[in-house]
Amino acid sequence: QVQLVESGGGLVQAGGSLRLSCAASGSISRVNDMGWYRQAPGKQRELVAYISNGDGTNYVDSVKGRFTISRDNSLNTVYLQMNSLKPEDTAVYYCNVKGRTYYFGTFNAWGQGTLVTVSS
Repeated sequence: QVQLVESGGGLVQAGGSLRLSCAASGSISRVNDMGWYRQAPGKQRELVAYISNGDGTNYVDSVKGRFTISRDNSLNTVYLQMNSLKPEDTAVYYCNVKGRTYYFGTFNAWGQGTLVTVSS
């Protein structure tokens, strides 16, 4: 089985920065796409950013130029550096990792969620 552990959320003033981390562990043989989603109160979960195994990246328009996704394959960890934060970035952020395990085939795992609150 695969477990994801997120860290790095918190309260920050508008214009500030936070860095989220998500580490995957378990019987992982290969990690493919890694991504960050968020869900604000009363809204649907949306994809914020993802990074492929080949380091290709994509971002939702609202965070382009402010957020940067990266990964450390040696640690099976994905990061989200968030700069110039705005109150509308307030949400619970979830990481998502897809890949393969040694014994159980493919996996599609979710983190537990970390709350990011941006005050105005």
